[in-house]
Amino acid sequence: MDFWSTIGVLFRRWYVVLPAFALAIFASLAVYRTVPVQYASNAVIALTLPKNGGVLPYNPREPNPELNPLIVTERGLTATASILIAALNSPDVATELGAPPGGAVELSVNNGSSNLEAMANGPLVYIEVESPSPDLSRELVQRVSARARVELREREVQVAAPATTYIVVTDVVAPTAPEPRLARKSRAMVVALALGGMAALTSAYAAESFALARRRRVAKDAGLPEVVLPERVP
Repeated sequence: MDFWSTIGVLFRRWYVVLPAFALAIFASLAVYRTVPVQYASNAVIALTLPKNGGVLPYNPREPNPELNPLIVTERGLTATASILIAALNSPDVATELGAPPGGAVELSVNNGSSNLEAMANGPLVYIEVESPSPDLSRELVQRVSARARVELREREVQVAAPATTYIVVTDVVAPTAPEPRLARKSRAMVVALALGGMAALTSAYAAESFALARRRRVAKDAGLPEVVLPERVP
């Protein structure tokens, strides 16, 4: 049926559409109240060069220069930040810190962009946690920030970097106060309302089909001409 035919059906079967739509609104409100509020806290840390740089002064007793490979690589601190982001996004690390994959707690660690091709834009690490508990959100951000320092130090030890060349981790943005995120609740409400609207429309057509079939049956029993629907004009 075209648009105006649909409107006609809705008006004729208002006694079905209105209760169904009212039920859809009630269900959407119930869904909105049922879905828990997520609270988000975030922090930003930066990797900076140590005071004396990444290379120790020349020592004639050492044939090879003493340096921190995580600093003197082609992309330096930017590459190291990408290494940290990859490590902190590991499912094992997330589970250990209290944010198992697939749970109500969502952990995100990136460089400020969700684009994987831009994972090495700068030596910044953005941390965000969403959870139903505001206290847990902030606590997990603090845990991840602390874990970033541990991961970095372990890798510097692995590459035998001199202690005086260790990378400095600076808090650019300390863990923020948790803020409510209502996007998930709103999406759930909109989906429930859309499904309810579709159900109301389906109910109207079902009532229309039932009424038409009943009229045909009554007309047939009474020997009257069969009720025929007008053909749709293309």
